Amino acid sequence: MDSHKVVVVIPCFKVKKFVLDVIGGIGSEVDKIIVVDDCCPEGTGTWVGENCTDKRVEIVRHDRNQGVGGAVMTGYEKALTFGADVVVKLDGDGQMDPALIPKLVAPILNGEADYSKGNRFFNLESVQEMPAIRLFGNGVLSFLTKISSGYWSVFDPTNGFTAIHAKLINLLPKDRIDSRYFFESDMLFRLNLLRAVVADVPMDAHYGEEVSNLRVSRVILPFAWGNFRNLFKRTIYSYFLRDFSLASLELVCGGWLVFSGGTFGLIKWWESSHTGLSVTSGTVMLSALPVLVGVQLLLSFINFDMTNVPRTPINKRL
Repeated sequence: MDSHKVVVVIPCFKVKKFVLDVIGGIGSEVDKIIVVDDCCPEGTGTWVGENCTDKRVEIVRHDRNQGVGGAVMTGYEKALTFGADVVVKLDGDGQMDPALIPKLVAPILNGEADYSKGNRFFNLESVQEMPAIRLFGNGVLSFLTKISSGYWSVFDPTNGFTAIHAKLINLLPKDRIDSRYFFESDMLFRLNLLRAVVADVPMDAHYGEEVSNLRVSRVILPFAWGNFRNLFKRTIYSYFLRDFSLASLELVCGGWLVFSGGTFGLIKWWESSHTGLSVTSGTVMLSALPVLVGVQLLLSFINFDMTNVPRTPINKRL
């Protein structure tokens, strides 16, 4: 890491009690620390400026709250002005161990990935310590994000402990990425459109006195809608605009066969229920056969999508 500049971005909102300990745990492998005060009502930026003696710390303040995504994007832009090679996003609530930063950035510095993120589900002991509601919520959100982003092997999508190769930052549509709690999941979708390689890094989460601003019950529906929207966009862009392959035909034909066969079957069932006349076996087959063939085609498409994961880091080509 000696020949690469690593910059840490810490978005801050109601983390005044923990942020100094987080900064204090960041090792010498980090060249710069950017604290983004996202219009924090506790005045976290001022608190850090008055009480932190670490010369690496740079404080940026927002005049209005922009959400975690907006704060991270501000930190990314600032990191580029310092000549960063890798930018790490670290939450200020103490749930992430700064000592893991070298492990987090290793896949990027080794040329194996463009983006890396923590995975709290890798170790069984860590999973057992996670509150039940977070465990359930993360499981559901992880499955939805796998489908929408196309990174089928990535888990724990809401994990905010991430690192990105600086070359990718200018390729991101910063004004389109969700600025609130959907930020991490939306980032994966945007990275897939760029064909970036994403790596999961095992980590343990720390749950202490901090109070999370994320409520699973409040975000599950917005997250579901966001993932559905991203799935639609990714499918259109990846399989019809940027490329058209056999998988594209499987999706179109499979979808049409399932829809037409299912619709025909429902119509015949409705007619039978109202007339009292039994449906012939031939009619049943006219409905069932297209559905069965369509399902097989859709499964084949899904299998292709699961294997169509980016393999070569794009930062090498930039």
